[in-house]
Amino acid sequence: MTETPLWLQGRSAVVEAADPQEFRDGTPDYHLSHTVMPEQRTHHFAPDSLEAIVERIVQVFEMEVSHKKDPATWVSMVTEHFRTNVNGGPWATAQDIADIGSYNILIGDSAFYKTGQESFESSHHIFHQAFPTGFYWEVLEVLSPPPVVTFKWRHWGAFTGEYHGFQPNGETIEMFGISIAKVNDDLKLLEVEHYYDPNNFLGKLTGGCPVAH
Repeated sequence: MTETPLWLQGRSAVVEAADPQEFRDGTPDYHLSHTVMPEQRTHHFAPDSLEAIVERIVQVFEMEVSHKKDPATWVSMVTEHFRTNVNGGPWATAQDIADIGSYNILIGDSAFYKTGQESFESSHHIFHQAFPTGFYWEVLEVLSPPPVVTFKWRHWGAFTGEYHGFQPNGETIEMFGISIAKVNDDLKLLEVEHYYDPNNFLGKLTGGCPVAH
């Protein structure tokens, strides 16, 4: 019987298998995802379903780009070939993500968020501060199977911390999108396109008022 590849075993398995020195600020802690998220998610899938597999791959990807400093250690993708973009914008490589930060690449520049003024570290701090009880992600539906996986998703969290000087209202802030992921035969990511409206999400954090810098 063939053992399930590490990147398909889930985020906890990948964290456990990694050398602690691979992480930017120590081993990441996902206890809130195990305790809080199950009660807040809207869809539940069987562990061997395509939806659950896609969710595990994306969770591993998110953990690696957020916490592992060297793309050569990322197991969720074919690093030398990987690229991603948002809403048809410019492509970014794995190294771009490691240098600039996933938030800066996936949110982009707008009236509500200035990518050029945020570092990798500051961009993560901003959203961890705004969502201190967790910023969660789930698959809603998988529309097409490998090798080109198209899926709908939901990203949410309770706005209980300050965002760029805007005070929290305690409400659950949600955003929805569609992603198209090309994978190889081993289900490692080769390319991911994301489609969603970041301004709709950011506007809820600022009361619709663009952030003044």
